[in-house]
Amino acid sequence: MIIQSKRVWVVDTWMPCQIETEGEKIKAILPYGTKTPDEDYGNERVVPGFLDIHTHGAYGWDTNDATEDGLRNWMKNIVKEGVTGILPTTITQSEEVLTNAVKNVAKVVRDGYEGAEILGIHFEGPYLDQVYKGAQPEQYCVPADVEQFKRYWEASDHLIRVITMATEHDKDYALTHFCVDHGVRVSQGHSSATYQQALMGVANGAMGMTHVYNGMTKFHHRDPGLVGAALRFNDVYGELICDGNHSTYEAIYDFYQAKGPHHAIMITDSLMVKSLPVGTRVPFGGQMITLMPDGSAHLDAGSLAGSTLNVNRGLEILVEKAGVPWLSAINSCTINPASYLGFEDRKGSIQAGKDADLVVLADNYDVIMTYTRGKKAF
Repeated sequence: MIIQSKRVWVVDTWMPCQIETEGEKIKAILPYGTKTPDEDYGNERVVPGFLDIHTHGAYGWDTNDATEDGLRNWMKNIVKEGVTGILPTTITQSEEVLTNAVKNVAKVVRDGYEGAEILGIHFEGPYLDQVYKGAQPEQYCVPADVEQFKRYWEASDHLIRVITMATEHDKDYALTHFCVDHGVRVSQGHSSATYQQALMGVANGAMGMTHVYNGMTKFHHRDPGLVGAALRFNDVYGELICDGNHSTYEAIYDFYQAKGPHHAIMITDSLMVKSLPVGTRVPFGGQMITLMPDGSAHLDAGSLAGSTLNVNRGLEILVEKAGVPWLSAINSCTINPASYLGFEDRKGSIQAGKDADLVVLADNYDVIMTYTRGKKAF
């Protein structure tokens, strides 16, 4: 198939060209007009497929629900916002609930599904700090336990790709080391870590910071905390919920300036209330949350729980409201998460040999078409 546009995002710039696909892969990038196109998108933007590596659910379904139909429906519909790869994300709960959740993802991956590709699982908790737990249920936040995590690891068919944990509570960094040895990215989050403790976490293998600014020790000019560490450690990846509710546009801009174009990762941290009517109340991690008019979700106690953000709208917020340069903004939802996960050889950019994951994006950031591994998905 030949896809053509005058604005294709290739090698960090816009260029008029054709994308030749064969099966699931991009076969070649050709000069504009070389062959008769099967799809001509005129002057519409064509960008790599978006990757959302921290998202709990949508359409009334949550990863912890552990039902096959709910997960399949999510993957089939999430392509509407240009998402072509995803990490279903758990929330802290009992061992039984978490085991069932990861088993369900593994079964759907084995048995097959349509839509966005499940690239693994983001295991958020239960090894979190109880003070900075956020919306995570306190009674299930426990110290790091290698033997318990091994059970989750096996139950997931080794699909756990990222773990959010408070490494300052990981005795001798035993679980951090186990994860590093098994290819699981360790992300510091829901953490009371000091700057020095965060530094030790990185030194022992942590590669990321989870939803920076939220669920972590704050920045002070004499006590930088985990936020200060996230801004300072340039080669550590940092997630950010780019909905304008979890962080102001100014804070978003500052974060992207500090991280540069290669280590910021946009996430939605979306919940099951995404796409549901305003005012909807649902259980989340054993607590009740309410969907607010601004798209945020709040616990009954009033604190933020997560978002209902669409990735294409997050990109719009970054560029149009926060003033983040396009290169940094687009990288944060394409090549940066791919590189963080170790999938940059086949995901994250439009290049010969990579998966044909493409999004046709209007100037108002509406998704016109999504291709997942060469197939029209939306």
